[in-house]
Amino acid sequence: MPESLFDERPAAGQEAEGGPAYQPLAARLAPKDISEFSGQEDILGEGKLLRRAIEADNLKSAVFFGPPGCGKTALARYIASRANAKTFDLNAVMAGVPDLRKIIEYSRGLGGGLAQRQRVLLVLDEIHHFNRTQQDVLLPSVEKGEIILIGMTTENPFFYINQALLSRFIVVEFKPLKPEHLSSIFDRAVTHPEGLLNLKPEVTAGAKKYLVDNCSGDARRLLNALELAIVTTKPGPDGLRRVDEAVARESIQRRSLRYDRSSDEHYDHISAFIKSMRGSDPDAAVYWLAKMLEAGEDPRFVARRILICASEDVGNANPMALVMAQSAFRSAEVLGMPEARIVLAQAAIYVACSPKSNASYMAVNKAQAEVKNGAERAVPMHLRDASKDGDALGHGKGYKYPHDFDGHYVKQEYMPQPLKFYEPTDQGFEAEIAKRLKRLRDGK
Repeated sequence: MPESLFDERPAAGQEAEGGPAYQPLAARLAPKDISEFSGQEDILGEGKLLRRAIEADNLKSAVFFGPPGCGKTALARYIASRANAKTFDLNAVMAGVPDLRKIIEYSRGLGGGLAQRQRVLLVLDEIHHFNRTQQDVLLPSVEKGEIILIGMTTENPFFYINQALLSRFIVVEFKPLKPEHLSSIFDRAVTHPEGLLNLKPEVTAGAKKYLVDNCSGDARRLLNALELAIVTTKPGPDGLRRVDEAVARESIQRRSLRYDRSSDEHYDHISAFIKSMRGSDPDAAVYWLAKMLEAGEDPRFVARRILICASEDVGNANPMALVMAQSAFRSAEVLGMPEARIVLAQAAIYVACSPKSNASYMAVNKAQAEVKNGAERAVPMHLRDASKDGDALGHGKGYKYPHDFDGHYVKQEYMPQPLKFYEPTDQGFEAEIAKRLKRLRDGK
């Protein structure tokens, strides 16, 4: 057996040497074989690269990322339990450079043993907490293969891990567990000898469904709530502990929202919100709005995105969308929560339901590109300011005042070497704009 810093799991009811007699249900049910994993078929299914590497004990350094309770730690511990390696288990919140250097020195002290497959495996939880200096300490040893590093994080590693280190990793994304996976984990918990079987649980279908539906794809949260529900329920005369939906509701309490304003979840949710408005789906837009506000997002942040969408994606197809968005922004500032949610929902739904045009957005992008890379144009003399001494210099001479002409329009040069940037669509009010511009340009 390889040496490891992981404690052996005691049998149910037995005390581990030097440790407490009790382990949480999630720890007791941690898979001891890859066939016991629920979910993550995309990475652990038969024939998948990661599974083949684990079964061959040939896994290189990797980073596992995904939401809580989806199997990252369980898989890392499983790999460590069967790897032919000395294993170190660290948490980046508590570990520092001295800890890393000790492990690196240990690996180098093995010397020629490395060729005999005496390897060092470092399992590093919450790796996103390591700063650049700490990550740079690991880089040479990971690159040379002195240590195999499995990093785990709930954050997007492309945002938090420097590219030099990331390029040495296999990056593995874990997904939230689906209801069928959680249901399987639930069933295992109440029937497994190391689970809750000895407590004789009897859980109603309604209670099971409530726990599965409200754990946000997090198996650990599901098991913690299930264990709390069963352990705190007194046995009946027949010895059974009956858990109904009311007990399940008390055990899991408020649904956990995966939304951290300091992480990429923040940007993922606002992106979904904007894309739902752009895609004319008011139901999705108001859902993402509600989720962000429920998680404590600043309503002004949301209001600014509605403003942007009203101009960028609706534009002149419905000019009132920008007016509505501006009004909602001001109202949200004045009202604050919880009332701000009402005006923000109204504005988001209005923008989502409006006809769409990004013609104004595209026009300014094209114009900016021309300013940066196109011909340099000076302001024509007849368009220059004639105030002060400008008149003496000929500024404004020859300018035609449109209101002096029929239809309040007259053809004249407004830009040297003219180019067309604004191309109105046939959506909403912009269709009328397109017709007007065509009449003017055709001289009709």
